[in-house]
Amino acid sequence: MQVITAEQLKAKIDAGEELHLIDVREPQENAEFNIGGILLPVGHIRNMDIDAIEALKEKEVICYCRSGNRSGQACLILDSLGFTNTWNLAGGMLDWQKKYKN
Repeated sequence: MQVITAEQLKAKIDAGEELHLIDVREPQENAEFNIGGILLPVGHIRNMDIDAIEALKEKEVICYCRSGNRSGQACLILDSLGFTNTWNLAGGMLDWQKKYKN
């Protein structure tokens, strides 16, 4: 697992890079505010219910949550399941919203 900042992620989005974003929050959190990631709550990842992202094992995968804690856990679990390039959004959506929400 590596760490990416909100600024680095925003630059990738603005540059139009192909990104594989995974929102590991709960559905109600995702409904309140999200940046377009695939919703896959960390509980599903803990239960190894990862069929929706299985094809991304060799790709760069950026996980995010509210603060960066659950997404860090998700990255570690994904790493143990054979994902080779996981990134955790430092500070999560709290940091993102501080910097980029209108």
